[in-house]
Amino acid sequence: MTRSCRPSSPALAPVLLAVLLGGVARAAEIVDGREAQPHSRPYMASLELFPSNHFCGGTLIHPRFVLTAAHCLNNVTGGGGRVGGSGSQRGAHLQTSEPTEQRFSISRLFENNYDPQEKPNDVLLLQLDRPATLNPQVAVAQLPQQNQLLPHGTQCLAVGWGRLGTEPLPQVLQELNVTVVTFLCRPQNVCTFVPRRSAGICFGDSGGPLICEGVIQGMDSFVIQGCATRQYPDFFARVSLYVDWIRSVLSNAGGEDGP
Repeated sequence: MTRSCRPSSPALAPVLLAVLLGGVARAAEIVDGREAQPHSRPYMASLELFPSNHFCGGTLIHPRFVLTAAHCLNNVTGGGGRVGGSGSQRGAHLQTSEPTEQRFSISRLFENNYDPQEKPNDVLLLQLDRPATLNPQVAVAQLPQQNQLLPHGTQCLAVGWGRLGTEPLPQVLQELNVTVVTFLCRPQNVCTFVPRRSAGICFGDSGGPLICEGVIQGMDSFVIQGCATRQYPDFFARVSLYVDWIRSVLSNAGGEDGP
């Protein structure tokens, strides 16, 4: 059984928040990960349901665009959204206003034929109402080349706030060293595994990035049977399949100076 890494929610409010964190934390942890250094991941975003209820991650890829997983908003209907940015200190609560915080509205959503059953094309672009102000705390992530492949054994970094069971929710962004694998994987996904450890992505990590050599190569999509089972890899949407589409959206939406 496949499970999206978005925590279940009985009723999703129509007003959304997305917070560009720059290494700040909220929600829970990647299984058996570690705390990210302050401001070390300036492209990180948190999608939240009002008021400040984290449910998915995202990545700033252009001053006006956040890349996330399509399944994160698959059941969210009605209303507009707000997006916020923060370069606050590690451990701060996102619902607390901070001097470096930037807030925006979500003006448009762009999807690419996502299928919630088989989960291909699990990508979504969120357009902000105005450009984010880039600085050392808020920055864009680098996109890969179209159709770029990742060899088995490539070392990457998974980043997010996903949770495990009823453990206390840390307030610091988590990250985890993972290895790209090909067993049980599909062409539309990048799959990762952590050898000899029960570690991996979990609920709440959805839409968060997989960073390989400084490039966003994947977005957290789903797990099989459960988190960190040591039997199945974690599945990320393969970002390199969508680079041409992303650049086309940016160009058509007035983001010609894209990443």
